[in-house]
Formats: sequence, structure tokens, C-alpha cells
Amino acid sequence: MRRGRRLRGDDLPVRADINVTSLVDVAFVLLVIFIITAPILQGGVEVNIPRGDIKPLPSALEPFFVTLQPDGMVFVEQSGLTLQQFEESFPQLAAAGTFERVYIRADSLAKLGELMRVMTTVDLTGKPFALVAEQRDPLR
Repeated sequence: MRRGRRLRGDDLPVRADINVTSLVDVAFVLLVIFIITAPILQGGVEVNIPRGDIKPLPSALEPFFVTLQPDGMVFVEQSGLTLQQFEESFPQLAAAGTFERVYIRADSLAKLGELMRVMTTVDLTGKPFALVAEQRDPLR
């Protein structure tokens, strides 16, 4: 005989199904975060490279990019510098670096004088360099 007290679990049914609502919510949140951050993590500096009849870069070499933007900013890989800072610091970087060739990516709207200063700075280090362009569309 029981008096007012129930034993634990006497009247509660056992449920064997799994509630996946919170799991789906977390999965969707992670998916949205990934969709938003993926373009940011792509890397590189955005420039409008001129088009021309060119050969592709050799894949054997590890590319080292110097990018010149229209506003005069110079990016060494991902690090932004003014043109004067680039001229002062690049010789030390080239002496300490293990890269063999410098690829200069200049925006098509960059000033020719600034491009010449970048090319001269790289040339004074003794490192070979090449200008980067995009392949022209064959239909044009």
C-alpha cells in the first residue's frame, strides 16, 4: 500500500526517440557561419589585373606575390605597406627570404611611375621578377 508517495518512474513512460531539433539548429548555424566566412578566408589582395596573351605560371616554383593597388598601396603577400615602406623594407625581406622569383601583380589602373618604383626596388635586390596578367579571352 502506497501513501501519497509514488516511486520514481511508476507513471512516466520511457521514451526511446532522440530529439534532433537542437542538433539541426547547431548544424544550420555552423553552415551559415561557414558560408559567410569562406569568401573572407580565400585570401589574396583584390586587384584588376590587365589581360594579355601570356603563358601560365610554372607550377614548380612557390609564388611570391607583390601587389600594387591603384591607390599606391603595396602588398607583400598579405601585408599592406606604403610605397616608401616597401622600398625601405623589401631589400631585407629579399635577403632573408627563400623565394626564387617575385611576381608583381599591378592593378590595371595603377600609376606607371609607382609600378616602375616597385620593379626597380625588386630589381635592386637581384631577385628575378615577372609581371602577372590574366589570359585574354580567345573570342575577343
